[in-house]
Amino acid sequence: MVQPSLYKYQHYNYPITFIFTMRLIAIALAGALTLAAADKSMACSRVVMITDSARIVMVGRTLDWRTPIPTNLYVYPRGVSKESMPRGPRLQWRARYGSVVAVSYDGGVTEGLNEAGLVMNGLFCNVTQYRTVADTAGADTPVMSLSMIVSYFLDNFATVAEVEAWLDDNDFAIAGSDFDGGTTTLLHWALTDAGGDTLIMEYVGGRLTTRRGKQHTVLTNNPIYSDMQAIDAYWGDVGGENMLPGTVRSADRFVRGSYFIGHVPHNVGHSDALASLSAIMGTLSVPWGYTVEGKPHLSSTQWRSIADASTSRYYMRFADSLSDFYIDLNGLPLTSDSPILKLDTTAHDTLGGCVNDMLTESSGFSPIW
Repeated sequence: MVQPSLYKYQHYNYPITFIFTMRLIAIALAGALTLAAADKSMACSRVVMITDSARIVMVGRTLDWRTPIPTNLYVYPRGVSKESMPRGPRLQWRARYGSVVAVSYDGGVTEGLNEAGLVMNGLFCNVTQYRTVADTAGADTPVMSLSMIVSYFLDNFATVAEVEAWLDDNDFAIAGSDFDGGTTTLLHWALTDAGGDTLIMEYVGGRLTTRRGKQHTVLTNNPIYSDMQAIDAYWGDVGGENMLPGTVRSADRFVRGSYFIGHVPHNVGHSDALASLSAIMGTLSVPWGYTVEGKPHLSSTQWRSIADASTSRYYMRFADSLSDFYIDLNGLPLTSDSPILKLDTTAHDTLGGCVNDMLTESSGFSPIW
């Protein structure tokens, strides 16, 4: 019988397997302390799948919160007139692109996909410090409501490059209402276009900062993105095949998402890409009904979505639903004379497959300014 190799330390001989295990435990403890210090936010996760050919680009997202967030889907055609605030200095526009958007409380757009393949998602980040009206130098600076910011970019732009160019040349302040009994709406955003290019938008110390590139495939919540990258790099040295952080904290989910999207095949077709991304979003979801005593911000996943920029399909699944459903923009009228359409998801347990035929005409949602 072959005896295990021994490692001599002081007066004791330890098997190498024991030493390796103890080192992993020490690494895990150090990592856990780092992650615990970094995370005090609610849970949401975003992951981008780009195949090797770059012909398939999909964005997966989870929405997690401590209380129910009713979310309906709206399809807006081109040509609809909108504004960023009801009065005062504001942005006013007519939509250049049709889009499907997820609207929370029937009052604010959480995310969406436009017909050009641009995807935008807003995720909670409680270290955000917006540039508000009080911070602006002049009274003419337009104000952007948080309920309309996603609509503005989806309505007006086709690519991340266009968004970045507009941000370089334009200034605006942020305004928004609290929700869920007084919770301040603190967000950061990510946009991905049909070519796989991604732009992350964060307010740090009252200043809008951006990061652009196809390498930015994962976003969760706290801390700010640069700090999250440092945590991810730390765990990259550990190696995910040995150990991955497994809690529902933001940094843990970031590390898991980063590892898995970097280790699934990317030379695949559409169905395999969709299956891989769907499975990854499952590993980042928080189990239905799960709570942490004294930490309501670590909460159940209410729904997951996948915005397929390459086929103009928007997939969604509620946690208490039996199946996925999707809206296919290719099969809908998006011309300027077309109606606004709505999918009421109240009875979402009955939804499955393509739900284009279940959309009904609507006057649109009323923004919570």
